[in-house]
Amino acid sequence: QVQLVESGGGSVQAGGSLRLSCAASGYTYSRYCMAWGRQAPGQERVLVAAIDSDGSTSYADSVKGRFTISKDNAKNTLYLQMNSLKPEDTAMYYCAADVCANIATPDYWGQGTQVTVSS
Repeated sequence: QVQLVESGGGSVQAGGSLRLSCAASGYTYSRYCMAWGRQAPGQERVLVAAIDSDGSTSYADSVKGRFTISKDNAKNTLYLQMNSLKPEDTAMYYCAADVCANIATPDYWGQGTQVTVSS
């Protein structure tokens, strides 16, 4: 039901910023929790941020204070503002969606956008 397309990835120096976008389509968008996950080379995919239908947010400790998740419901678009980027943030970043009860293990994922942070 949900289609997710990420954009905004690229290469940036340590300490820099990027903003990722996720264009979502599907009739259940407004009822879902949304999230961003990432997978670094040689590592498993993990969630880093989530937002519910009321705008409440949560973050992994690794990105807390540096990343901000937000959404524009009128545009059906999810964002991830990434500041103070570190080389360890280098990963493929994925947009995800599911009902909030299942957001820890989302059923719907986009194809990803690459973020590379150089030291």
